[in-house]
Amino acid sequence: MMPKRTGLLAALVALPAALLTVVVSSPVYAADPPAYQIDLAQLNDSGSTGTALLSLRGNALTVWIKSEGLVPGQPSAQHLHGSTDGHDFQCPDGGDDTNGDGILDNTEATVHYGDINISLTESGATDAGSGLAVDRMPVADAQGKVSYKRTITVGQDVVEHIKDLHIVQHGVDRNDNGKYDFEGAGKSELDPKLPQEATAPTNCGVVKGAAVGSVPVGGVETGGGTQDRASFGSVTGAAGAAAVTAAAALVLARRRTVPAAAVAKTGDAA
Repeated sequence: MMPKRTGLLAALVALPAALLTVVVSSPVYAADPPAYQIDLAQLNDSGSTGTALLSLRGNALTVWIKSEGLVPGQPSAQHLHGSTDGHDFQCPDGGDDTNGDGILDNTEATVHYGDINISLTESGATDAGSGLAVDRMPVADAQGKVSYKRTITVGQDVVEHIKDLHIVQHGVDRNDNGKYDFEGAGKSELDPKLPQEATAPTNCGVVKGAAVGSVPVGGVETGGGTQDRASFGSVTGAAGAAAVTAAAALVLARRRTVPAAAVAKTGDAA
């Protein structure tokens, strides 16, 4: 028969492992849904760059974008371009200015990055028909930066072909006067009521890879501060360490409260 003191110590030693099991298996630390990172590179010598993250949970697509180098105080039309039927589209470059007018317009670029699949508006509809809804697109701040986040319900075709889609932001200031106007590049080929500067692409990026494991450098805004996926492991590790510390303290406390007579008796038995 196991002595009472030995049994007690064995049970206490096993306690940290049991606590760790509870902590690690907690649903709070379940794996995040797949995420796809996109690095936005300039078009039309705009100097505009950025980083985007696409995250899927079922048919809910969350899009984060942080970009800079946009026209301050002006709306930036932005979309997910590409195909969900197997076509491979990529970002264009300056050499794709086929009419040689010095600006890569949206019609020339669409040959390479495909039609609009989702309009990344801040509110309302997100279909291709909202592609020029500049009143619902994000507006660059005084430093020419855009910070965007929205969750959109998408079709199963988008879920299955998310890696074939990519982000394009639009809007350039060709004549450097701080606004979109017709003097910079004339009328837009998409809508003659809009300046070409408002619809020409300013940057583009394709999906880097699946399940990148972390948000863009510096984190992304989630409404309650920034969150990095790596922190889930950190939190789990900290909780585990706390469990071990607590268990060790419990062992020490129990040892200190064992009656002196019992200690003497145990010593005599040894």
